[in-house]
Amino acid sequence: MAGNITVQKILSILLHRILFILAAAAVAGLLVYMYTSFFVTPRYSTTSMISVMNYDKIKTGSTDSTTPSGGSDANANTGNNQQAKKIFSSDISGSNSLANVCVTLFQNSDEVTQVYGDCKVEMTVNENTFFITISVDGDDPVKCANVANQVSEACINVYSKYFDYGQIGVIRSAKEPSSPHSPNKMRNALIGAAVGLILACIISILLELIDTTIKPDEDLSEIYKVPVFAEIPDFES
Repeated sequence: MAGNITVQKILSILLHRILFILAAAAVAGLLVYMYTSFFVTPRYSTTSMISVMNYDKIKTGSTDSTTPSGGSDANANTGNNQQAKKIFSSDISGSNSLANVCVTLFQNSDEVTQVYGDCKVEMTVNENTFFITISVDGDDPVKCANVANQVSEACINVYSKYFDYGQIGVIRSAKEPSSPHSPNKMRNALIGAAVGLILACIISILLELIDTTIKPDEDLSEIYKVPVFAEIPDFES
């Protein structure tokens, strides 16, 4: 029969059922591990990187001027430098602003988004830089790498349609991921074991609370309000 529940009594209950609790935790962890291994589709992730710069490369040209007869040849063979064309006035910050504009453009371009297929694609600008990282997540490692590289090429094509100058190019091509990034089988198994452990402890305590049988010593003392001085052992058991 359940009496007043104290911390000491709870600990006693848990120690009494320790084998059941450990077995329940082990079974729960094993079941979660097996479910993760056989029923959860693994996910792969890979990235490619492109750069978008605000300015064109400076092009240098030279022109030969004909010296008039009797005149000075000081201006002969003079090099004329062409200034780089810029979309924004500054270089790094301007290129960063252009990269953010391009991400918005690429994410809303049908030419780029039609390459996604069933993969999840994210584009982010590295902080304070002009580098755009293209992250692709899917259930096929080969397809993830192909999509990442195709998106890079599609972004370059879209850029050339909307901007007459500036620079865009591939910095890093995507490679086929060697292993999935999810699910984490060991982490899930540990979470399952922890849940099983907690549930087993709760069940053990509840079983004790609903137990109406009279046990020696403590129950007798609580019912009759008298101390127990001796017990007659059950020799048959």
